[in-house]
Amino acid sequence: MRLALLSALNAERAARRAAVVVTDLATTAQRLVRAADVAADPLAEPIAEALRSGKSGTVATEAGPAFLTVQVPPVRLVVIGAVHVSQALAPMATLAGFDVTIVDPRTAFATPERFPGVTVLAEWPDVALARVGLDRFTAVAALTHDPKVDDPGLDAALRAECFYVGALGSRKTHAARVARLLAAGHAEDAVARIRAPIGLDIGAVSPAEIAVSVLGEVVGALRRKPTRAEKDGAAAAPAAR
Repeated sequence: MRLALLSALNAERAARRAAVVVTDLATTAQRLVRAADVAADPLAEPIAEALRSGKSGTVATEAGPAFLTVQVPPVRLVVIGAVHVSQALAPMATLAGFDVTIVDPRTAFATPERFPGVTVLAEWPDVALARVGLDRFTAVAALTHDPKVDDPGLDAALRAECFYVGALGSRKTHAARVARLLAAGHAEDAVARIRAPIGLDIGAVSPAEIAVSVLGEVVGALRRKPTRAEKDGAAAAPAAR
């Protein structure tokens, strides 16, 4: 790999941005395709699919086979609220390969004993998330039901264009939440990205079942191919990944 290409790839890695190195297997010529440039690339579809899956591999092109080397930042799940659902969600998400962080200013709940093996920040979300640094490879799930705790996390997640933003609560609760976020200056299409009530509609009742539904929705947002309607909406909002 040429030094200039390696330096450019390392710069994308340091900035937690996805990129793909395309290698022509016949000529060994290489080029770097940044995530922001995928749509304009001749191999847009296979590159986009490689980024969704996070897997490198060989693809057929008109010029012959090419190898796509995928660089995707480690995907993070930030959970706002050290609640019972979070206790079930954290180990599930860790097993699924997410880097999990729990954020809750209530020190009685946000303890390493209740959340072994994951990062726990007993701080207000606006303080903690500024340090964590949200981005398009981060999912945020707000689970406290307390606007004082959830809203700052949702605000930060929307501004960072996280690939998934979800919030616990009824439709009535969410309507009030939407009004607050709009009043805080967020655009309607941005607020509409919040998945609420959070999780897949599987009839979940217990904290563990709700955690399963949340994780399923997060994985779907990360991996599945966007629909035509979602692609059309991308003109108003950049892609999440």
